[in-house]
Amino acid sequence: MPELPEVETVRRGLAPAMEGAVIDLAQVNRPDLRWPFPEQFADRLTGRRVLRLGRRSKYLLAELDGDETLIVHLGMSGRMTVSGDPLGQFHHDHPMPEKHDHVVLNMGNGARITFNDPRRFGAMDLWPSAEVERHWLIRNLGPEPLGNAFSEGYFVERLKTRNTPMKAALLDQRVVAGLGNIYVCEVLHRAGIDPRRTARRVSDRRLAATVPIVRDVLSEAIEAGGSSLRDYRRADGELGYFQHVFRVYDREGHPCPREGCGGTVTRIVQSGRSTFWCPACQR
Repeated sequence: MPELPEVETVRRGLAPAMEGAVIDLAQVNRPDLRWPFPEQFADRLTGRRVLRLGRRSKYLLAELDGDETLIVHLGMSGRMTVSGDPLGQFHHDHPMPEKHDHVVLNMGNGARITFNDPRRFGAMDLWPSAEVERHWLIRNLGPEPLGNAFSEGYFVERLKTRNTPMKAALLDQRVVAGLGNIYVCEVLHRAGIDPRRTARRVSDRRLAATVPIVRDVLSEAIEAGGSSLRDYRRADGELGYFQHVFRVYDREGHPCPREGCGGTVTRIVQSGRSTFWCPACQR
């Protein structure tokens, strides 16, 4: 499932074609994705101007005139791509419709935004703009990891009494929003922390030192356009390439990349998810 870097990459790719543009025609080709679409979904989108395209955690937020915001979750296989941009920022003409093109936004500037989702685990909703932070998908989210609220003091305070493994603590969206399995594995390796270690048994110093590592990993991944392992594509249809510089994720059996370590990347299963780590240097 796309994590924060992938969703932020998509947001940045969509913004030039969407922000300030009017949705001339919204086409909704089925009644639902993971959940039913809002009532009169296509009619409520058609004619609306996109004021701003934002992101909260793994959700895209298209603020519309008329005081509603379109909330988009890509799910496991969802893609939002741009075609036919009149400013020449994208390389694709309008393609022929595909089987899983469930929502298509025809913009007044000539761009077309297509939401394609073969597995239909994605979601879309319309919500009053002033109450977006109270939407049931968003209201319990922790701070953004690239924002000021995710501070060293905050992180230490939240984890110092947690009796859960460090990996589970970082995956908890109530603690910090947007991190998923890939980037938590990468963060814990850089931090030298055993993913099985109980959070309350990690020193305050090491917890505090993890905060800038989280920011570094996410920033590098965004710069690389995210990680393309299965379905993820950027808004221009191209692949991200952060997967080419993974230190541990999906590298079972490879030598640990930490200088002087000499260990081997190992895979274990935690709460039904694969964890990749180095037992020699992560303690």
